[in-house]
Amino acid sequence: MMLASVSQRLPIADLFQALADPSRLRIVTLLRSMELSVGELAQVLCQSQPRVLRHVKILADSGLIDRHKEGSWVFLALTGGERSAALVGLFDQCLDDESRAVLDDDAVRLAAVRADRAEAAARYFAAHAEAWDSIRSLHVPESAVEHAIEAALGAKDGGQPLGTLVDIGTGTGRMIELLGPAANQALGVDRSSEMLRLARVKLDKAGIADASLRQADMYALPLEPGSADSVIIHQVLHYALAPSAAIAEAARVLRPGGRLLVVDFAAHEREDLRIADAHLRLGFSDEAIAGWFAAAGLEPDLVEHLPGGELTVTLWRGVKPLAYDRKAA
Repeated sequence: MMLASVSQRLPIADLFQALADPSRLRIVTLLRSMELSVGELAQVLCQSQPRVLRHVKILADSGLIDRHKEGSWVFLALTGGERSAALVGLFDQCLDDESRAVLDDDAVRLAAVRADRAEAAARYFAAHAEAWDSIRSLHVPESAVEHAIEAALGAKDGGQPLGTLVDIGTGTGRMIELLGPAANQALGVDRSSEMLRLARVKLDKAGIADASLRQADMYALPLEPGSADSVIIHQVLHYALAPSAAIAEAARVLRPGGRLLVVDFAAHEREDLRIADAHLRLGFSDEAIAGWFAAAGLEPDLVEHLPGGELTVTLWRGVKPLAYDRKAA
């Protein structure tokens, strides 16, 4: 009987070795909550960026986390799949009180990172509320974008009815002004009370008195599941702390057969927009949006690029499958 060599390599041992460090366990736990940049992880862990990068490399090499670069920032996220979910699930089962206290302290600092992000966006919105429509027009001709939006949702020329329309991050209400007449009812959601105040004035001037405006977060829409026929996220996703979660929440409120239209910038390298305009993301790739659609149970059925200046506006549309489609699959 031949005995296995004591030096025989076990890849699964490498996987557990990647987690055999307090900092790396903390990193994985933090990434369960949201994607974070290396700098933000360093802030939460109270460690230098070079040290955090070493831990990140080990976790990435093990296949537990993904890295993607946006300008000078590197964002990190847990990989999908059953293996990662099962490993991370062990944390909850094995967590002791002393470890929980450390992770709770991390959660407090993570909340500060969330607050910093949100405050940067809120400052921008507050400072530019009245000029928001004109600022959008600087990136790409707004008339061309709006024409493409109407075509994508069939809001013109007897296309598919919009039914109940939800505009996430409605801002000054321009999308409701544009699409509201083709909808049975329209709801605009925004977390900024200043924006909603401006939207009410704008919609009143446009003669759209039956639209509803609600102050709420894009991650917790004030709607029941399956209550919307059409949802639009127009030039908002690049401000999102967690774009995938925003798309999942939009999908939650869609009825079977309903459509989500995301309108935002294609991936770009305009790093100055992080500071000047508080953009958290430098646009999005088609692959990223398609992955988030699929994870939310949506079937991508339209991608349209609208080049203009240094930035390209892109329309991504996804459809929530009908019940019988799901059974057939």
